[in-house]
Amino acid sequence: MDMKAFSLEGKIAWITGASYGIGFAIAEAYAAAGATIVFNDINQDLVNKGLASYAEKGIAAHGYVCDVTDEEAVQALVKTIEEEVGTIDILVNNAGIIRRIPMIEMSAAEFRKVIDVDLNAPFICAKAVIPSMIKKGHGKIINICSMMSELGRETVSAYAAAKGGLKMLTRNICSEYGAHNIQCNGIGPGYIATPQTAPLRERQPDGSRHPFDQFIIAKTPAARWGSPEDLQGPAVFLASDASNFVNGHILYVDGGILAYIGKQP
Repeated sequence: MDMKAFSLEGKIAWITGASYGIGFAIAEAYAAAGATIVFNDINQDLVNKGLASYAEKGIAAHGYVCDVTDEEAVQALVKTIEEEVGTIDILVNNAGIIRRIPMIEMSAAEFRKVIDVDLNAPFICAKAVIPSMIKKGHGKIINICSMMSELGRETVSAYAAAKGGLKMLTRNICSEYGAHNIQCNGIGPGYIATPQTAPLRERQPDGSRHPFDQFIIAKTPAARWGSPEDLQGPAVFLASDASNFVNGHILYVDGGILAYIGKQP
């Protein structure tokens, strides 16, 4: 096998919401594989912090302010990227939010906000890049799904609904545009150790694990939380020519949670 199939040399990758966390880790891997990195975030402060973090890693990233739920703004951003950097070869729909609120306490407005960011925005961004991918004759779209694309859990009704919808959007983009040599796949992260999940992993005053931390460790065959770096290999694979016949697939990177019923009490 020619290992050059995993190279992203000469490719332009746009990763939404990649100032930090999972998106940043994916962008870092893409840069190491040879891609030019473009990212956006919701405000200039986050973009500046992202640019500083990329610079520390020796990555010459291009950062832009853009609200990915605003279709006109996204269309304008894609035009700007094409003019200033080049045609987007790889789109990673990473930007997302979660609101942990019991369903009967959640307002319709709060529900719609999660759907808007986690489902409508990937639709808007994919719609913006597909025409140029068709003209170029090739493209990669990677949607950051979730285990909640498959499972429900208390307090995450909006998030689970959005991620379930994103799974099906992934399959439909494959169905509609596969003939144009566009591959659309998803990555479903398990529980990843990021700054956002740090409070759930803090040791208790008596030295014991946080109850949620204990729950995750018990439910994960790998017996640990994932790291952002665990997502890098799968993300590079799905962005590279090595996955040219992989389409409409959700790759769960979860340490085995979805395969495991759990230990008998």
